[in-house]
Amino acid sequence: MAAIAAYAEANTLTIVSTYRDEGRSGLRIKGRPGLVELIEDVQSGRADFDHILVYDVSRWGRFQDVDESAYYEFLCKRSGVQVEYCAEIFKNDGTFVSGIAKSLKRGRAAEWSRELSVKVHAGHSRSRALDIALALPSATASDA
Repeated sequence: MAAIAAYAEANTLTIVSTYRDEGRSGLRIKGRPGLVELIEDVQSGRADFDHILVYDVSRWGRFQDVDESAYYEFLCKRSGVQVEYCAEIFKNDGTFVSGIAKSLKRGRAAEWSRELSVKVHAGHSRSRALDIALALPSATASDA
């Protein structure tokens, strides 16, 4: 939030609304009420702003299909609302370079999520296996 506020101040923008999806994975739009509300407000014309400030490309979404992320950004742009990524080194200005940078970042964010999911699943499986092993009665010399 601090980085977004600093970006807004540096670019003479006023923050008028905040949409949040705290603690959400960003893999799917389902379960992200903040993003859903934002897209609905933009498409319906209820939005009283012309810029959306997002910390970075991965915060917009880590959709496994990177086109989904681009789609939601396109919906905003089509409605006259520019998406700005506050912590990225490129300006989201529609140039070839910014398009390539966003595509790469979207792909990296999706891959990071896939890799993290595999690691978390492996960790949970290992933890369950250890819990089961600890719960089994141990053999003693008198059992033999």
